[in-house]
Amino acid sequence: MREIVLDTETTGVEANGGDRIVEIGCVELLNHCPSGRSFHCYINPERPMSEGAFKVHGLSDAFLAPQPVFAAIADDFIGFIEGARLVIHNAAFDVGFLNMELKRVGQGPIEPSLVVDTLSMARRKHPGASNSLDALCSRYGIDNSRRTKHGALLDAEILAEVYIELIGGKQASLILGAAESGRGGLAGIAIERPQRLRPLAPRLDDATIAAHEVFVRSLGKTQLWRGYLGIAEEG
Repeated sequence: MREIVLDTETTGVEANGGDRIVEIGCVELLNHCPSGRSFHCYINPERPMSEGAFKVHGLSDAFLAPQPVFAAIADDFIGFIEGARLVIHNAAFDVGFLNMELKRVGQGPIEPSLVVDTLSMARRKHPGASNSLDALCSRYGIDNSRRTKHGALLDAEILAEVYIELIGGKQASLILGAAESGRGGLAGIAIERPQRLRPLAPRLDDATIAAHEVFVRSLGKTQLWRGYLGIAEEG
């Protein structure tokens, strides 16, 4: 299963009021494990940055001026997320902005059925608690010390770790053969055990083994150890 953990930064909070996306960060997961592939870009929003947004992410008008506009990166972005489920924290916000940008370049909106909102997941799992990304990092012991400012790619990387915890931790990446075959229980789970390149040397020598057999014989004929060692019944 292919999933894209996604985050955006914007000029403000009003997608319908003319605010624009200034950064997109995406991390690819395959079967809930990071694949190493990512997508990241800064975008010239073609409008001034609001003071409130600048305090959040620190992206200035001067920094964004030479960056490509959304239309220039749209095909690459669409190609990266195509066919994948999108994992987003507070998805309504990001999807609202993405759909506005996609509409401007003549593309259709993101299919709602392909979106997983981790904020909704966290609220169901931890009702009444704070479920911000920072709060979830603290709850799950995820290092977010680099997050002095919001950044789309960094936040997507952190969210990927949070998402794995929300769906049950690293155990969720196991593929249960029993579940795939429609049977209950744990039958059918394939566990691959690594093999040593060179077997360990035996710890018991012949003399030690012989001494142990003598000791077992001394315990009497009714001891279970005789059966384990293959000692025949004696008259």
